[in-house]
Amino acid sequence: SREDRDRHRRAWGRFTRNFVVQGTGAEWALCWLADLRNRLWRLGSGALAERPHLVFFLHDEVLVHTPAELADAVSDEVRRAAAEAGRLLFGGFPVDFPLDVAVVGSWADAG
Repeated sequence: SREDRDRHRRAWGRFTRNFVVQGTGAEWALCWLADLRNRLWRLGSGALAERPHLVFFLHDEVLVHTPAELADAVSDEVRRAAAEAGRLLFGGFPVDFPLDVAVVGSWADAG
């Protein structure tokens, strides 16, 4: 019936839009994390616990552990890595990747 065809067409449209958006988001996140990992490594020295490093990533949140004196530099590198991931995937196309960066003593305090 026409209703079944319309319902199927709408469902297919939702699937393809979600696939493209989510797939592109996943590619961007992989590029962001890879670049960020390298940037963080260059910021510090010594044992892992004494230098900035990735701790956790879920969906659109990244948790970085860093010595307090490097917190501002880490915040800058988080933003730079996000911008670089955008340039890598989209070239000069004007795509904005807004980030909220919070420096806190405990993950529970992040906003």
